[in-house]
Amino acid sequence: MPISSYLNTSPILGENVYLHPSCQVIGDVTLGDDSSIWCNTVLRGDVNRIVIGRGTNVQDLTMGHVSHKTAEKPEGSPLIIGDYVTVGHSVILHGCTIGNECLIGMGAIVMDDAVIPDRVMIGAGSLVSPGKTLESGMLYMGRPAKPVRMLTEEEIAHLKYSAEHYMRVKDNYLIGTKS
Repeated sequence: MPISSYLNTSPILGENVYLHPSCQVIGDVTLGDDSSIWCNTVLRGDVNRIVIGRGTNVQDLTMGHVSHKTAEKPEGSPLIIGDYVTVGHSVILHGCTIGNECLIGMGAIVMDDAVIPDRVMIGAGSLVSPGKTLESGMLYMGRPAKPVRMLTEEEIAHLKYSAEHYMRVKDNYLIGTKS
């Protein structure tokens, strides 16, 4: 079973959520309607919360985790992901905030307290440093991630399209699990 409680918290799933049987969703994790968590992904909401919005897909081998609350930092670093986000394969997201309609490229790492606003594309293999706040409508690439250019209108439209495509794919999987 891909869902596990931690202490007194259990994951909360919205409607039409798809969890691949090999993923692990642990503790204080909330998944919005129509989201999908794919093969061997781990969302570990044990020492803080993870909130994932509507229509967001978290692809194979991704690790989502958090930083605990302390006296110096009473909120710790939760992992917050907005609506219609595509998180590519083998991404590490740790205690960061990602806005709506973003694409996080394969193998990217986004560290504690980084803020990715709406409509941002992070290139494959990029590293967003702790505490870094990016600018909306931009493509970022590199280690550390740096702004490369403004996204085109077509690229901005593709951000939501990518998430909607994964919604159709997860619906096909859900149909298969009901038969």
